[in-house]
Amino acid sequence: MAAPRHHHLALAVALALLVVTAAAADEGGPRGRRVLVLVDDLAVRSSHSAFFASLQGRGFDLDFRLADDPKLSLHRYGQYLYDGLVLFAPSTPRFGGSVDQNSILEFIDAGHDMILAADSSASDLIRGIATECGVDFDEDPEAMVIDHINYAATDAEGDHTLIAGDDLIQSDVILGSKKIEAPVLFRGIGHAVNPSNSLVLKVLSASPSAYSANPKSKLASPPSLTGSAISLVSVMQARNNARVLISGSLDLFSNRFLKSGVQKAGSKIRHEKAGNEQFVTETSKWVFHERGHLKAVNVKHNKVGETNEPGMYRINDDLEYSVEIYEWSGTSWKPYVADDVQVQFYMMSPYVLKKLSTDKKGVFSTSFKVPDVYGVFQFKVEYQRLGYTGLSLSKQIPVRPYRHNEYERFITSAYPYYVASFSTMGAFFIFSFVYLYHK
Repeated sequence: MAAPRHHHLALAVALALLVVTAAAADEGGPRGRRVLVLVDDLAVRSSHSAFFASLQGRGFDLDFRLADDPKLSLHRYGQYLYDGLVLFAPSTPRFGGSVDQNSILEFIDAGHDMILAADSSASDLIRGIATECGVDFDEDPEAMVIDHINYAATDAEGDHTLIAGDDLIQSDVILGSKKIEAPVLFRGIGHAVNPSNSLVLKVLSASPSAYSANPKSKLASPPSLTGSAISLVSVMQARNNARVLISGSLDLFSNRFLKSGVQKAGSKIRHEKAGNEQFVTETSKWVFHERGHLKAVNVKHNKVGETNEPGMYRINDDLEYSVEIYEWSGTSWKPYVADDVQVQFYMMSPYVLKKLSTDKKGVFSTSFKVPDVYGVFQFKVEYQRLGYTGLSLSKQIPVRPYRHNEYERFITSAYPYYVASFSTMGAFFIFSFVYLYHK
């Protein structure tokens, strides 16, 4: 009898593990944890170890490879081997293996994320990838960002290329809810962002007194990049919700900058630690979808007073629409709370546009009357908010007119015609009677 008992015990343990695994899968994040780190020198692994340790501490599995590794590949047998890419190889002229500029861009087009850091040695390859992501580095290969006012005090006797930047984007989603108090140290090259490109955002901008030029030579002509038009760090969220961070400074992520104190020139306030560590940690959380990722589930619609979803609606029906929206907090899915989510009842153009109310538990709902127009409609939710992944939901439903036996027997608006008809018949009857019997 002992063997069956052990068999049942093993079966129970297996079922329990299966349930735990399923629950863990349900709580899984929106992105995988496999990240490829490409460097042009393995010394970067130790000089930037604090940043890499931060990623590993948050559960990422980092695979360090030289950028020119002949066995380098992003996918195998039609499946991508990695979920994210950290490109810390600014000077590499070409990648090894099957990786090239097009494969990097296809990696992003497939919905994966990337952090790219450049410096004054940036190759044409790195500049080309950045351009395809919506930013343009200064064309002068010797240029660096210079600021004779907002530089770090330790660079007082230098060329003022060590910038103490504090012009940050105002977004808790991208930079976290805790304000970055200390300036961020930056030494590198600037880039420009097309203002008409709504997919690219400047996260760290240069001050109005900054400009981009060769610090080792005198200016022969006005610099092409000046003032706040210079972006030091930018992010891009593609239409497929892939996220890219582009920095003009590799040193921004280095242990030296992460642990260094900082004092802005002309300021009496000295910070024991620069804002770099908090800045790179929070922005990397956003890039790898640890924050600001939305998902929509349980999209429902039905007639008021019913629960089942009909195959079609009739004009002037009263209906209800609801959807559940959740936000990934880094550890679990939390109800998303907002007051700007809208639904459209759409056919060629929106006939109904309604704001969805929320119960603050993730459920957004509204009710409205079907317009007096029949055809094939769509419920559409197009939600775009700064820093969040976009939601694009659509559900098609036909709307029919009244059937012949669904109209009211006597239509109120037709009463004048009824009166006219019966009065005509009555007048004709009286006229006929008088004509026939009057002498």
